[in-house]
Amino acid sequence: MAVEMPIEDVLDLHTFLPKEVPDLLETYIEACRQQGIYSIRVIHGKGRGILRERVHAVLRRHPLVVSWTPAPPGAGGWGATLVELRRR
Repeated sequence: MAVEMPIEDVLDLHTFLPKEVPDLLETYIEACRQQGIYSIRVIHGKGRGILRERVHAVLRRHPLVVSWTPAPPGAGGWGATLVELRRR
């Protein structure tokens, strides 16, 4: 069953299974760009870093991603990643 998600500048991955993350993140990045959203905060949690590495693997190869960096402490610290997308 497909889940409808609002397209915003924050994507919280806590409710998703790790295997769902690559496809979800790729689709979300494309949807954000279509909506004119070029800066995204992806919340992956701190944990053991497995989900963070999965997120970064997608970001490394996605053609719409210009850069990414760990979020500052007030925005999630190493439990979140800030992503900049290529503008049209």
